[in-house]
Amino acid sequence: MSHITFPRRDILKGAVSFGALAGIDTLLPAQSAVKTQGDAVDVVPYGIGNWSNLAFDPRGSHRAVVRVGKNSDAVMVRIPWRRRDSDPEKKNVLLTGADGKTQIKNLIRININREFGDLVFQPQNGPGVYFIYYMPFDGPGRSLNYPTVIYPPPVDTADLEWVERNHLGDPSSARQAVWRRLPRARVVEFQAVDAFNFSYPMEVIATEQERDRLLAQNPSAVFLLFPEKGNQSIRMPHDLPYRWIERGANTRFVGNAHRGEFYVMQLGVYAARKSIKDLSVSFSDLRSRSGASIPRFAWTCFNTAGMQWNGEPLTKKVSVVKGDIQPLWIGLPIPENSETESYLGTIKVTDADGASSSVDVRLTVSGESIPNHGDNDPYNLSRLRWLDSRLAEDDSIVPPFIPINRDGNIINILGRSLTVGPNGFPEQICSYYTPDNTDIAEKAREILAAPISLTVIVADAPVRWESHDLQFENHLPGRVSWKVKNVSGPLTMLTHARMEFDGVVEFTVEVSSAQEIAVQDIHLEVPYLREAAVYMMGMGQKGGYRPSSFRWQWNIENNQDSIWIGDVNAGMQVQLYDDHYSRPLNTNFYRLKPLVMPASWSNNGQGGCDLVDHNKSTTMLRCYSGPRTLRAGEALHYNFRLLLTPFKPVNTCEHWNNRYYHNGAPPPAKVKATGANVINIHHATDINPYLNYPFLRAAQMKEYIEKAHALDMKVKIYYTVRELSIHAPEIFALRSFGDEIFVGGPGGGYNWLQEHLGDDYIAGWCVPDKHDATVINSGASRWHNYYVEGINWLAQNVGIDGIYLDDLAFDRVIMQRVRRVLSKNRPDALIDLHSANQYDLRDGFASSANLYMGELPYIDRLWFGEYFNYDSPPDYYLIEISGIPFGLMGEMLQGGGNPWRGMVYGMTARLGHSGDPRSLWKAWDGFGIEGSRMIGYWDPRSPVTTGREDVLATSYVKQGAAMIAIGSWAPATENIRLQIDYHLFGINPAKAIITAPAIENFQDAATFHAGDEIPIPFGRGLLLIISESTA
Repeated sequence: MSHITFPRRDILKGAVSFGALAGIDTLLPAQSAVKTQGDAVDVVPYGIGNWSNLAFDPRGSHRAVVRVGKNSDAVMVRIPWRRRDSDPEKKNVLLTGADGKTQIKNLIRININREFGDLVFQPQNGPGVYFIYYMPFDGPGRSLNYPTVIYPPPVDTADLEWVERNHLGDPSSARQAVWRRLPRARVVEFQAVDAFNFSYPMEVIATEQERDRLLAQNPSAVFLLFPEKGNQSIRMPHDLPYRWIERGANTRFVGNAHRGEFYVMQLGVYAARKSIKDLSVSFSDLRSRSGASIPRFAWTCFNTAGMQWNGEPLTKKVSVVKGDIQPLWIGLPIPENSETESYLGTIKVTDADGASSSVDVRLTVSGESIPNHGDNDPYNLSRLRWLDSRLAEDDSIVPPFIPINRDGNIINILGRSLTVGPNGFPEQICSYYTPDNTDIAEKAREILAAPISLTVIVADAPVRWESHDLQFENHLPGRVSWKVKNVSGPLTMLTHARMEFDGVVEFTVEVSSAQEIAVQDIHLEVPYLREAAVYMMGMGQKGGYRPSSFRWQWNIENNQDSIWIGDVNAGMQVQLYDDHYSRPLNTNFYRLKPLVMPASWSNNGQGGCDLVDHNKSTTMLRCYSGPRTLRAGEALHYNFRLLLTPFKPVNTCEHWNNRYYHNGAPPPAKVKATGANVINIHHATDINPYLNYPFLRAAQMKEYIEKAHALDMKVKIYYTVRELSIHAPEIFALRSFGDEIFVGGPGGGYNWLQEHLGDDYIAGWCVPDKHDATVINSGASRWHNYYVEGINWLAQNVGIDGIYLDDLAFDRVIMQRVRRVLSKNRPDALIDLHSANQYDLRDGFASSANLYMGELPYIDRLWFGEYFNYDSPPDYYLIEISGIPFGLMGEMLQGGGNPWRGMVYGMTARLGHSGDPRSLWKAWDGFGIEGSRMIGYWDPRSPVTTGREDVLATSYVKQGAAMIAIGSWAPATENIRLQIDYHLFGINPAKAIITAPAIENFQDAATFHAGDEIPIPFGRGLLLIISESTA
């Protein structure tokens, strides 16, 4: 029988030194030997080979180092690789000499399985070292950023003459006798290409024989427990690690903790003899000999309970299929005043049938305290406690919003008001924003032509509701709630509503019946005031002018459940959902986790929405659900949400002053020289290398930010949650929660994902240069709590000035908490939102501005985005791209955008990425745009017009001067004459001069006079300065 040595290894943190193996590569020191199949005793250590820094090296990431002792034409080697991957017999192997490059083709596979592989090969280079790469792959496949690595099947490369010469081509029984007589080569080391691909010890499987022996040693156990420290993540759900065979089951856990530390450990639960259900975990007090104790209620098992992202308690059922392993991640806060001694206790796991197993715990607390509970080092895994954080769930208001004021049935918030009708639905909604949306006026603009209502049709007639006892409750600075009961015969409609300070109004509407009743329809009627219903976006309609009629129906293929209708300074989004709403995935992952069709509104595809001009004053949105039978006692939830827009005044000064640089992480002084003063640090940079895990280069990031701050510059970082880097130390803990954090899917992708996660995940973005790949997160989970805490830690410890969001994979609850955290730590923090155009088949034909509207109150700038078409008409620019109707301004991305048309909305390209706005910045400064008032062509008071609907002008006005941005959508170059209200500028028309300043790559210098024809080039425009001559 042969023996293998598996060295002990803690989780790697950066650079690690290993011993040398005969000068060829590095290896980890041997620790102990175990018996495995074979006839000889071999000690095989695990080490690091460092043979490649390529992301897609076809040799793969794992190899066996084989030594041949003497000259021979053929040798046999048994490789006890103990592999976690399935079907190794279906994968190819490659053999090279000591150079690791030149393939030796005379190789025959005798017996391949997950425990070992028997090979015969020709050591054509004579005695010495050979490398067997046993997981070679082909890649990247589809693309570098979305690779589709495959493991090719075995290829017969052996020369027929060599095969026959060594009698290796005979039938299997004869061949077996031959190869058993061959000289033996010896495996001297298993190697991974680098530390990150290292599989020891938690991905080295036990053999079937070893597993059976373990079961025989525990004949009555329904399940077995295997304790592990937090830094040895349990990784394999379907295989026992050999490490557990060596140690045995239900052994005492021994650990060392610091005062103040949040200590993390694991229990691996192995369903030894049957599937087990509904595991519960109980704890004893930890007690020392002196009588000091740590109470049992301090323990946490993250797999069984926690706190959801929205503040609701979370209870989870944990079950394990027979033969599988379920890690239980456990945390314990060590009090700062703990006595320095050892504490003893017990952890007990019980299943639904009452079977139980226990593990004793011995935890020694040192006298040294650890800062921040251990959070400063991500590898401590103390940050797992962030999963249950309720940070910033308070009711505090963030700028520029103001506390809610309620006067009877009228609720007032920043720039808007809502009047609650007797039935609990809005009777009127008003906006007080000025037409240019840069200020708030006293005069209201009404949005509704009549109250909103939910109508039930029975026997061809609407039922008549009687409303009872409208009650307001929970009036807090940030929200106010109310409820009402409406009754009609056997039907009851219970309405609970909540309005928040940002303009979000949520209605939970439960319709039920005391007896079975045939319903022809249940529909929501939203009667918009027609003069306010100018534009529309959502439900498959691109942003722009509202059509006179529109029809839409529910379809799971489309990421559509909401519609926005309104004008620049007065509008409202309506979103429909029920009590089973689950946030879908967005962008190109939508179809892997689409919308859950609401049973009430969709009604098996019968539901939808109609929009028609009802009469001269009303545009009616009617959201219907179609006929159904409402059973006695059945309750349907016709929930809906209203977003009242604009959310806030457009802050033009902030827009002009904050000039972004977005490309890598160049020295701050170099960026400052460009005129930019805000640096966005993308992922895949040296100080932020890993996608959505910006904690592993914190010291370098802090140093960079401090240099920028010294130059009066801000630094924001890429950080969001759509996907998570494989370099996150918590990744295996998160995997242990099932599909709570990571959504299940087809797997595949980058080779590390396939080799270490196995299956049931969705592969996300990949950055080969950084050897970084990602897995897609679910729509909403406790990871969002972690995210809020992560931003808090970065703001406090690294000094970030905000975040750059690459699309949004969380809801407005998390967005609100993020803004609270940033506002508290960095009062002038900035958040900008980028989105690629999602109006396509794969993304479910969603408009980004409509999809993310609930989060826009907390955003400072938009960057829309790849695949947006800047040849689109001006109403599309205004509604879909600019952000102005929602209180924002933005920038352009795809191809640098169209700078002439963009300036009509105050938009430029972003420096460092695509396009160069520096010449426009210079023109802004030459005019003195800071402090000017933006009056767009959409404003009925616009002081400058062109006389054409396809050549538009926006004015940036200050006393005595104005900058006029003209953009053309005309089909050819056009000559225009400007109609100008000089008095608004404080300019004497007789002394007015119009100049076109020279702007590099934008326009040549020119001078015009009032009434002159001004040529506007096709697809372009001009930037003019109107001032008063001093002559």
